[in-house]
Amino acid sequence: MAIASPRERKSGTDKRTIAFLIEDYLGNRAFRDLAKTTQYAKRRRLDWIREAIGPAYYADLLPRHVTALMDRKGGLEAANRLHKDLSQLYKWASKKHGFKGSHPTNDVDRHRIETDGYHTWTHEQVAQFRDFYATGTKQRLAFELVLGTGAARQDAARMGPLNIRGGVIRYARGKTGGKVELPLAKLPDLTRELTAISETREVFVCRQDGTPYTTEGFGNWFAKMVQAAGLPTECRTHGLRKHGAMRLAEVGATEAQIAAFLGHRSHHEARRYIAAANRMTLASSALNLLENLSNQSKGWANQPFKYLKRKR
Repeated sequence: MAIASPRERKSGTDKRTIAFLIEDYLGNRAFRDLAKTTQYAKRRRLDWIREAIGPAYYADLLPRHVTALMDRKGGLEAANRLHKDLSQLYKWASKKHGFKGSHPTNDVDRHRIETDGYHTWTHEQVAQFRDFYATGTKQRLAFELVLGTGAARQDAARMGPLNIRGGVIRYARGKTGGKVELPLAKLPDLTRELTAISETREVFVCRQDGTPYTTEGFGNWFAKMVQAAGLPTECRTHGLRKHGAMRLAEVGATEAQIAAFLGHRSHHEARRYIAAANRMTLASSALNLLENLSNQSKGWANQPFKYLKRKR
């Protein structure tokens, strides 16, 4: 689909162009302070924008151009990310370069997506994975590491013996820098897998040659192991991390406790897990009421004439 382009200039360094905004942002501390994995993903998205409309003057971009770009992306979530990236570029133009024009993204709605994000593993799926991969396997170690520590794939991929001191496993989240400290005495499933490691290694979960996985490599390898266990493709490492948080919420953990487990500075995500656990508890208690009513009905059915007997 061709985009009706605004005025274009050949020079990618013209300070009035989209390309200049992107180059300026990528070279600024605001971008450099992001986590490495976030930088990588964001740079790839901005490179796509630069390739598509880099020479265009940002003052000429109209809402219809934004809509056309969103239509070219592969899926609703990707389109929404493009909308967000463009919006941030225009805020950058206003803040750093005094741009006074309108932001074209303001007049374009993002797609509404009815989803809770990544699928949260169920208790049955957790049990199925454990049944398929025995204790002492690489797959089981990776599984218990993510579930027990709540580590994201980038953190699990680089975790090793140096992360354990004094019976406590410690790490800093690569995405936010949030620090997590968990006593291994409270994580018997993970402790059992760590104890089963016989050789010295740099990281707990590594390739056959002993080298660490990249973030993407770890996630892709784990996804293949999940499929081999007969689980759906929606069961990813992030969803396993969510299961770890959900099981804490189900036993009554507070927002602060769940946030500490996940390495979050904000309690926003913790509130979501607690709300979901509360919904489950309320629904279960409601069904108990129906069960009680059903039992009463059975009692009446067994004595039909008792309640119909008339006084003489």
